[in-house]
Amino acid sequence: MEIKKITLYFCISLFLTGCFQPTAMVGPAITLASTGNISQAGIAFVTNNAIEAETGMSTTEYVSSILEAKNEISIRNDKIDEELIILVQKNIEETRKKLLLQNQSKITN
Repeated sequence: MEIKKITLYFCISLFLTGCFQPTAMVGPAITLASTGNISQAGIAFVTNNAIEAETGMSTTEYVSSILEAKNEISIRNDKIDEELIILVQKNIEETRKKLLLQNQSKITN
């Protein structure tokens, strides 16, 4: 009984510490165990293998890299938006100053 507990704790610690290397079979195995749907698990397995063969990354790594790229684009767009707002505000201020100067020169003439 003690050996089973030690083995269980060891396996749990592998999952929790990140030492467990995710493979293409872990996800489909969980899907098969939870839903019992063999075709869904098979499709997930084939899809994971195809993505890994095409990109060299696991499905999780691939999705993570896509999300990071989208986040970087979003950050760049936010910076561009901020710069555009500042530019427009400066142009509005300069135009107001010019209009005020024109109005003052018309009043004095």
